[in-house]
Amino acid sequence: MPSKPAPIKKAAKKEPAKKEEEKAPEAAPAEAAPAPAEGEAAPAEAAAPAEGEAPAAPPAEEPTPPPANAEAPAPEEPKAPTPPPPPPKEPTSAPVDLFVEDKNDTSVTIIWSQPEVVGDSGLDGYTIEVCKDGTEDWKAVNEDLQKSCRYVIKNQTTGDRLKIRVVAVNAGGRSPPVALPEAVLVKEVANRPKVRLPRFLRQRYVAQVGEKINLSIPFTGKPKPVVTWTKNGQPLDTKRVNIRSTDRDSILFIRTSEREDSGVYEMCVKVEDFEDKASLILQIVELPGPPASVKIVDTWGFNVALEWTAPKDNGNTEITGYTVQKADKKTGDWFTVLDHYHRLNATISDLIMGNVYKFRVFSENKVGVSESATVAKEEAKILKTAIDYKPPEYKERDYTEAPKFTTSLSDRAATVGYSTKLLCSVRGFPKPKVIWMKNQMIIGDDPKYRQVCVQGICTLEIRKPGNFDGGVYSCKAKNTLGEATVSCKLEVKQPAVPDAEKK
Repeated sequence: MPSKPAPIKKAAKKEPAKKEEEKAPEAAPAEAAPAPAEGEAAPAEAAAPAEGEAPAAPPAEEPTPPPANAEAPAPEEPKAPTPPPPPPKEPTSAPVDLFVEDKNDTSVTIIWSQPEVVGDSGLDGYTIEVCKDGTEDWKAVNEDLQKSCRYVIKNQTTGDRLKIRVVAVNAGGRSPPVALPEAVLVKEVANRPKVRLPRFLRQRYVAQVGEKINLSIPFTGKPKPVVTWTKNGQPLDTKRVNIRSTDRDSILFIRTSEREDSGVYEMCVKVEDFEDKASLILQIVELPGPPASVKIVDTWGFNVALEWTAPKDNGNTEITGYTVQKADKKTGDWFTVLDHYHRLNATISDLIMGNVYKFRVFSENKVGVSESATVAKEEAKILKTAIDYKPPEYKERDYTEAPKFTTSLSDRAATVGYSTKLLCSVRGFPKPKVIWMKNQMIIGDDPKYRQVCVQGICTLEIRKPGNFDGGVYSCKAKNTLGEATVSCKLEVKQPAVPDAEKK
């Protein structure tokens, strides 16, 4: 009887084999050892059966996995190309154009421009570093990176000298620093002070008594100037005048102005050894007092002559005029007869005969008319007189005068066929007789000529003169006291003929 077949040995691990089959599903069947047919022996590489055992039968369904030491290797999976290594990150170039924009007693303001070369890493910000002059102890003054190109270094000690530099920072690190060429003194820059006196204060400033005075005078200067005020060269009375000063202007304030507040106020601004001054004239005015005295100087006919003197109190400004009023003693009503009158005397006319008059005068300045008036002590009585008129005697004046030409004749040129005139003027009394002559020959009543003499203006019109009307023309004036003669030359020309008519 044939012997029993030996048992089939299973692979220790099937999972890796399955995975290899999945990785190379197509190549595995071709390269794997062929399954033995029925009745054939197992391949030489296969494990030999144990002694006394029959050879193992082939599996019914699954092929035998290839041995571990099979010579045919599986094809390798294609690899992706290796990317080039990233370029190294580099810092930016140094910032440029670093300089001081402003400074005062406790801070320094700096500005700069961004680096010329930034690179692919970009720019994250800036670090501002300072150290005292004479040391190299650099310290950053900003905790976070500064994004803008301007920074105020605060809380510094007045009088210190600081060295300042700026560093640009990005992923590649710190850039080379840019530093100020010299150390900066922490002290406000001194600018010369200047008072900007407004235009309306450059002339006299006039206000009325009782008004509120509030004048603001701007100024410039750095650091804050020291402002002082004086009045007429003396310190101000702080009970009357209040001064409020800021960094930009100074305000002079008077709550209720009085006459004694008038004067020359001087403002002085000082920065270190520099100073500037400006003066303004303040004039506080009010209504004037009445004239000092008024009197009646003379009375005649229907007229009264008055005189008065200027008031003792002009209201702190010039007197611009006077107002004169009259009143009939019967009614007592006052009427204005002169207004805005500038003189200190006047004649009042057109008074009514038989009435008695009183007179008073007011003073006037730019504020207005005085509250009271001064009344003349005397009274003016217009007496009744006889109505016998005697005309004055006048000596007759002798107006006789020999003829005299005030305007002489002028030479003229006329054109044939065009009328022309000769003019002159003469005076004399009795009225002189006028005679026109041509070439010493009296023209007379020749119709070619028209002679007119009105109020001393003598005219000779020559109607359409011909070639023979030229010559010397004379005008003679004669009266009982004498005679006078003027002459002129008249030239008569042919009219111009166009070139076309000549041909």
